[in-house]
Amino acid sequence: MTTNRTLLLMGISLLLIAVFYFLREHWGHALGLAPYVILLVCPLMHLFHRHGGHHHKDHRP
Repeated sequence: MTTNRTLLLMGISLLLIAVFYFLREHWGHALGLAPYVILLVCPLMHLFHRHGGHHHKDHRP
């Protein structure tokens, strides 16, 4: 059991290091993609949002 946990922790650590170095070398490219990522995330949020937080007191059937 601890071997699996250790391997998972090592894998996550390696992934974080790889992402850090990738963003460090390609920050301009990643920052240039930010507007497109925001435009992609907006419709996805609206698609998957369940509207459970809208509580209206004057709601009539």
